[in-house]
Amino acid sequence: MSNKQVRYEALVGAYHKDMYRYAYWLTQNSAIAEDVVQETFLRAWKSLDSLQDEKAAKSWLITILRRENARRFERKQFEMAEYEEQHIIDNKSTSTEQNIENYWLRKQIAALEPEYREPLLMQVIQGFSGEEIADLLGLNKNTVMTRLFRARNQLKEALESKPKNVRLG
Repeated sequence: MSNKQVRYEALVGAYHKDMYRYAYWLTQNSAIAEDVVQETFLRAWKSLDSLQDEKAAKSWLITILRRENARRFERKQFEMAEYEEQHIIDNKSTSTEQNIENYWLRKQIAALEPEYREPLLMQVIQGFSGEEIADLLGLNKNTVMTRLFRARNQLKEALESKPKNVRLG
């Protein structure tokens, strides 16, 4: 066996259970935790030569695992087919925490009824005025303004009852 393979197997043997527990804590799902751990150890294998201090192995693996967990959100395709996600969020320039917050917010917007979601996205994302939205949707301006008001109130209620681990600010 090569030296790299011996080092790798020792790493997996020593830290696999700890990595799985941490991944499960992050994901709250055993199948996803297993996938994240598998990806973590795959990346660890690929960059094992960069690990100089064996005493730092656990923190090195945890860093890889946290990044792998963050990549899950980047890879996930959200159910907003009619809206291009790149106009809503630029994942490359945001932190993991910001990605989680953005994911939560997108989920709340996607949960709105289409009659509320559509005018809200037209205003917030595309910058249309109430009159322009009314013209585009063939509605009365007052109807559009009422729907925008209700959409914002629903998001406000969701924000007030959001999980504590999602910070928006």
